[in-house]
Amino acid sequence: MNETLDAISGLGVVLRQRRTGHRVGLDAVLLAAAAGPPADRIVDVGAGVGAVGLALARRFPACQADLVEIDPEIAALAHANADSNGLSERVRVAIADVTSPAARRAAGLVDGAADLVATNPPFYRAAATRVSPDPARARAHTLGGDGLGEWLKASLALLAPDGRFAMVHRPDSLPAIYAALGGRLGDVATRPVYARAGEDAIRVLVTGVKGSRAAARLAPGLVLHEADGRATAEAQAIHEGRAML
Repeated sequence: MNETLDAISGLGVVLRQRRTGHRVGLDAVLLAAAAGPPADRIVDVGAGVGAVGLALARRFPACQADLVEIDPEIAALAHANADSNGLSERVRVAIADVTSPAARRAAGLVDGAADLVATNPPFYRAAATRVSPDPARARAHTLGGDGLGEWLKASLALLAPDGRFAMVHRPDSLPAIYAALGGRLGDVATRPVYARAGEDAIRVLVTGVKGSRAAARLAPGLVLHEADGRATAEAQAIHEGRAML
């Protein structure tokens, strides 16, 4: 069997996903936890099998959500997951290259309409890394062209004025992230995520509000593990879906 069915406690959903290739993990749990207060219209950009968008739809029972995914086979899994989690009436899967305005329009996505855009962009530029021979894994992990900048500008185009943006990425991408967000978001908060106290961050969570003039800030960091390897109390609460960031 090429698929597994996995209950992701930190997300509150059960997901069908491929046994090999990109699989839902910590990044999705962290992003869902950082998404903020309830929103009426949500767009999950680069949704994969739907983990974050479905978790937010479950958390916010009045919302409508669009899951944007470029890979038709992965999008089919997202659609099946929306149905199996009882969310298909409020969740729509859009197959589109989000960086193309024409593709967004063709998929029924409306720029400037989302109250919340959440995204876990691919982590690497295709020109700067060894690309996986698995096409699905390559799409999940690498971006072409301007890469992250194009992805973030497209994500922000979907966001309404005063709408909230949330993303998870690698710390070394912060210069590119700030460059893409500059002038488009205010109240930008960066929260580093550490595997253990005293180590370099392994992830950053970046949030902001479209059109806000509030200053950027560095939010308190999240430490995932104690020195002995046990999960910290905060990380455990997030993994179990009992706490948000």
